[in-house]
Amino acid sequence: MRPTVLGLSLSAVLWTYVLFPLVTVLRALVRPRPHLVADGELSATLIIAAHNEQDQIGSKLRNVLALDAQSGRLDVVVAADGCDDGTEGVVQQFTEAGIRLVSLPRMGKAAALNAAVATCTTDVLVFTDANSMLAPDAVRQLLRPFADPDVGGVAGDQRYLPVDGGTGSGERTYWSLDRILKSAESRGGSVVSATGALYAVRRELFRPVAEGVTDDFFVSTGVVAQGYRLVFEPAAKVYEPVSESDGAEYARKVRVMTRGLNGVLVRRELLDPREHGFYAVQLMSHKVLRRLMALPLAGLFVATTLKRPRTGALRVAVLAQGLLYATGGAGLMLGKRERQPKSLALPAYFCMVNAASVRAVWNLAAGRQITAWEPQRADGSRRHD
Repeated sequence: MRPTVLGLSLSAVLWTYVLFPLVTVLRALVRPRPHLVADGELSATLIIAAHNEQDQIGSKLRNVLALDAQSGRLDVVVAADGCDDGTEGVVQQFTEAGIRLVSLPRMGKAAALNAAVATCTTDVLVFTDANSMLAPDAVRQLLRPFADPDVGGVAGDQRYLPVDGGTGSGERTYWSLDRILKSAESRGGSVVSATGALYAVRRELFRPVAEGVTDDFFVSTGVVAQGYRLVFEPAAKVYEPVSESDGAEYARKVRVMTRGLNGVLVRRELLDPREHGFYAVQLMSHKVLRRLMALPLAGLFVATTLKRPRTGALRVAVLAQGLLYATGGAGLMLGKRERQPKSLALPAYFCMVNAASVRAVWNLAAGRQITAWEPQRADGSRRHD
């Protein structure tokens, strides 16, 4: 039987959103791979890359200095990437507390991170964003899995602060579901990648970040490429605000997805299941199919609609898709209006992410790389993604 658009599209959607998560969870239950977790004497350097973060960096450094005392040494480095506001002046106020400033011309985050790492000599490198607030024991918890010699990297638990309305509420819900999947991936072997809010790698496993890729994806997957495990530590909590502007969040998603797809191309050897087993399936499903899902979703909608559904199942499918896109579109149009029902947040986020993925694929096809920019936060400050 020849494959049809309907069959291929439905298969891609069902695998990505239903079967892959189920298989991942079942695999973790049937074939768990526990790892050692214990306090140790590892030294670590916490690295923050910042571009024009005058309004954020002081709070961030006070947050870092308030962390629980470590059994080993914890250094802190701020890589100031061509800051032309007062960021460096704020950091210099903390130098007596042991904060080290690396002042750089405008290079982009990847180059700034590479420059900062070149100054480090500790056992572990801890990466965190300027707008991410760490729980008091976050770094201590993040370092504990390194007691297992097979663990080369650890991903922290990124959580979004509560918001009212907009796609921000939808993003919080998405991350809650994604956290379950990450936990299962980690229990069964390795999580696909870490997020830049908080993660750590052994210093000897760090490789300079390439241009045009997502730095957290590149660095964390480099651990797996070198034969080590990348595990998820839910006790290492880090908190971020969601964007208050759906337009700003859409632009950020386009940037992240464009660089993320470029990152998969750079790390394409990890897609070979003969070398990397189920991790290759995870990477393909989580970072490729999910980011290309707008295509089979469109194929599914067109195919089911054009069939003039005669069966109950097809009618339900058409109605379900129409309801999803209608509620998602309504949520995006309402944006942050106070009366927007929270029930619209997740469909709106779903539609926004898939629209951003289409633009990201276009950027990739056009050979467009995004290395440095001036993204604006909702409160007017800039974000160094």
